[in-house]
Amino acid sequence: MVLVDNHEFLTEEEKRLRQDRKREKYWKKFGPYVAERQWATVREDYSHDGDAWEHFSYPQSRVRAYRWGEDGIAGVCDTHGRFNIAFSFWNGKDDHLKERLFGLSNPQGNHGESVKEAHFHVDNVPSHSYMKFLYKYPQRAFPYEDLIKENARRGRLDKEYNITDTGIFEDDEYWDIFIETAKEADDPEALVFRVTAWNRGNKPAPLHIIPQTWFRNTWAWGREAPDKKPSINQESELLAKAVHPDLGERYVEFSPSPGVGENSDDIEPTLLFTDNDTNYEALGWGDNKTKYVKDAFHKHICDNEENAVNPNGTGTKLAAWYAFDEDEGIKPGECAVVRFRVSPNADGYVDEELCDEIIEQRRVEADEFYARISPMPISEDMRNIQRQAFAGMLWCKQYYHFIWDQWANGDPSMPPPPESRKNIRNAQWKHMYLDDILSMPDSWEYPFFAAWDTAFHCIPLAMIDPEFAKKQLDLFTREWYMHPNGQLPAYEWNFGDTNPPVHAWSVFRTFKIERKMYGVEDMDFLERCFTKLLINFTWWVNRKDSDGKNVFEGGFLGLDNIGIFNRSDPLPTGGVLEQADSTGWMGFYCVCMLNISLELAKWRRTYEDIASKFFEHFILISDALRYRSGGESKPLWNDEDGFYYDAISWGGPWSLQMPVRSLVGLIPLYATCTLEPEVMDRLPWFKKRVQWFIEHNKEIADRNLASLKRKGRGDRMLLALCDENKLRRILHRMLDEEEFFADHGIRSLSKFHKDNPYSMVVNGQKFEVAYLPGDSDSGLFGGNSNWRGPIWLAVNFLIVESLQRFYMFYGNSLTVECPTGSGDEKHLGQVAEEIQHRLTGLFLQDNEGRRPINNGNDMVDFDPNWRDCVWFYEFFDGDTGRGLGATHQTGWTGLIAKIIHDTGINCKLPQTPATPGAAAAHYFDDILQRSKTGFGPRRLRRSSTARDLGGRRQSSVSSRPPISNAGAESIDEDDDEEDVEQIRRARLRRVNSVGVWDADALAQKAEQDSRVASYVEGELLRINTGGGALATNFADEVEAGDGTSRGGRSGLGITDGADDDDEEDAEEDDYFGVPANGHRNGR
Repeated sequence: MVLVDNHEFLTEEEKRLRQDRKREKYWKKFGPYVAERQWATVREDYSHDGDAWEHFSYPQSRVRAYRWGEDGIAGVCDTHGRFNIAFSFWNGKDDHLKERLFGLSNPQGNHGESVKEAHFHVDNVPSHSYMKFLYKYPQRAFPYEDLIKENARRGRLDKEYNITDTGIFEDDEYWDIFIETAKEADDPEALVFRVTAWNRGNKPAPLHIIPQTWFRNTWAWGREAPDKKPSINQESELLAKAVHPDLGERYVEFSPSPGVGENSDDIEPTLLFTDNDTNYEALGWGDNKTKYVKDAFHKHICDNEENAVNPNGTGTKLAAWYAFDEDEGIKPGECAVVRFRVSPNADGYVDEELCDEIIEQRRVEADEFYARISPMPISEDMRNIQRQAFAGMLWCKQYYHFIWDQWANGDPSMPPPPESRKNIRNAQWKHMYLDDILSMPDSWEYPFFAAWDTAFHCIPLAMIDPEFAKKQLDLFTREWYMHPNGQLPAYEWNFGDTNPPVHAWSVFRTFKIERKMYGVEDMDFLERCFTKLLINFTWWVNRKDSDGKNVFEGGFLGLDNIGIFNRSDPLPTGGVLEQADSTGWMGFYCVCMLNISLELAKWRRTYEDIASKFFEHFILISDALRYRSGGESKPLWNDEDGFYYDAISWGGPWSLQMPVRSLVGLIPLYATCTLEPEVMDRLPWFKKRVQWFIEHNKEIADRNLASLKRKGRGDRMLLALCDENKLRRILHRMLDEEEFFADHGIRSLSKFHKDNPYSMVVNGQKFEVAYLPGDSDSGLFGGNSNWRGPIWLAVNFLIVESLQRFYMFYGNSLTVECPTGSGDEKHLGQVAEEIQHRLTGLFLQDNEGRRPINNGNDMVDFDPNWRDCVWFYEFFDGDTGRGLGATHQTGWTGLIAKIIHDTGINCKLPQTPATPGAAAAHYFDDILQRSKTGFGPRRLRRSSTARDLGGRRQSSVSSRPPISNAGAESIDEDDDEEDVEQIRRARLRRVNSVGVWDADALAQKAEQDSRVASYVEGELLRINTGGGALATNFADEVEAGDGTSRGGRSGLGITDGADDDDEEDAEEDDYFGVPANGHRNGR
């Protein structure tokens, strides 16, 4: 639970999460786990040459059964992907149903694979008791061919051609289709669905809404007995029963929908049945093995082939066909509504009023949950961005299934795969057996895990669902994921590739965030991950430091095209690439493992020895990066340029630095931490060993421990790869707006290389690195990402954290010009905050109402049906902030939710007063007068004959209060006994399903709200009178401080401050502009 003023209050969502954690109710059994793209994944690739894009194409996805998963629009399934629910649509013009999102394959796109749709993850909560998805569906024929041909015509120097560029949304000829899913309060497996499709155009238009439910095909591969095959059977006109040997029975009940024409009757769906089996004939692969096949609904609805579906009302795939096409279709500004219910028990009909009550109550509870996570009065725009970022994180949870042995050797009932494919990729990962819900980087473009992406995902996930975040981190260290040699799997295209070692950082941050926000110290999780990470650390040392010099290689390390050569291939020059970033990452890995071992040592003293090991290893890495003795190659630090560079080493003194000013030279900043004096005093074995090492290695210690000659703020010691001189020189370049410091964050390559590209000719071939602020001009690693200039949120996040750590040591004694040349001196805490504000500015509306990510698109910036929809791009143009790459990369771009949580309250609005007090007053006066806005129709209710939704056509979300018993139907004295019993049953059904709040619950929530309001009022008063930012006590999240004093901190920024010394408080006075103890208890 989120702690409020040291009191524990549970929101309804937190109660569900607790029940799930304690295994009292399985709230997460069903969730948004259906992939948005299963075709062209490595798992589905059985080709001889490993060309996954060609082997299983988008057109084939309609007719071929998947082996390892499923896909769909706004899909929901169980945790093993067996029973699936998703949505399809037809505008009457396309040649096939829209049942999955369209996009280009890697060879088709001028910048690699890319989804070509307009869809948004509007809302979601960790238990998935409420979910909302928006799909914008054109009323004209979908521009499939235009998108394919125009992108094929464009080259790598051209921008991508996206659906918003085609003109298909001109004249508002499209549907806003909101898909909402809610779970009943008393049964996590009882789900209600509501689809609301609004005609945004100026003339009537037909629409077909076709919800589908189906079973993943597990029977066609010869690995299950025939009697294990599941089935879906029609029970009545609006009811079907699905039976699965493991899931049991569940019922799918559909409600009639109001007609759309003048005096038209209600629209009852037609239930269609087929089997989720491959159409071999359509593929030219011979005769079909079943009469009714996967693409039957396309044929029946789009091609009028009545015999395509099973007339006996049975199969493994069901569709409910709602046709809103009478009298030219749905009128402008009006909507079509479809409701249905999936549950282990059948009610006999769908109570539409009850369905709407359930959905509305879950939405209210979602509001309550997120208000408790971020209670401070940030702007509505920032709150909307943060809410959608969290929603995107949760919508990107997908079912991932892969068993190497079955994939490599094929299935008993299928032709054996080509023998050559076993050696194309992942041949050394025979132990892998994956059957889990995983956090994906992007719901369409990257429907597979990536190790270092996952580490970043877990930071915002830990804020709202620490159990899921911990499970993700733990999984990667389990024996069915981690290689026996200790390597973590990278991603499915090459499990053996090397991602940066950020897992330990994420483990410790997740541990600390849970402790800070929820008051929980999960030492078992920390120790379990740590013991496995010891193996992984050893793998890194043995595999990536071939000469034992503490200078590391590593390959591309997630930075794709950042180097002059492909860093994963042998160098064309010969020799070995000594990497500043790899060595920096390993220093970072060391200090993260040191922090964890110090935390564990408070609980078990054995870990003091391990902490000593990582302390000493870090010093040796630090020394190797900055100093080489005679006869060795040059260090990676260039003293003339004041920067770290990669170098080619041919052994001995023979080496060549490659002076490319890139993120490679900034990554050594990450490797820093402070040693708290309380920890040193509490762990005497560790303290003694540190002192021994310093005394017996004085030269090395003098070169690498700045804190030997002076203690830092609060008597801290500093471990860092960069001493103060190097730190100043790197920051001089990093904060130069003509080099790294962009309007919206830190660039991945210095703008210096725009006019000064670095090149090298090897064997007649020219290799070059130049500044490219936008898309990549090369095909390295698929060509759909670029590290030669754009801004990447994840690495910026780590830069911010490193600056905050440096500030913990230096305090106000170290200031730098920010930006360089401006004359404006800031300490490093303020520099970190400035970067956070610039990153937030990528997404915020400016004074003209534009978001930089939208690249000046008037429709997306200003249209009321678009302007609040946010795409979370993979990376951003280094000059303009234009969004680039994947559009739903709430994997690590979801970190913006954490940034807003930490700095949103003092994030500067454009052109507002700059002094702290005035800026705060202006800011709060502005936001406290705003009304709440949001997505979609308000509340939709209807009787079975209602047509006109009247005032409910508006697109703003209601801020209606929670549902209570006051709305229940009353019992009159004149009611007969049968009527009274029916009313009682209906009331009980309503109370149980909706989750009505009784008087006691409402009183408790009132007390909660009062405490939160008191806290917020105190914070506003503090900021308005004293100015400055919230004291987030960053040390509490990132360092291994004294656990007796810094635990129990809440999501509201509340702590008891039990042992913060006066000197540290004085420093915080200067940073935050108020007495540091003045806010501790939110009074």
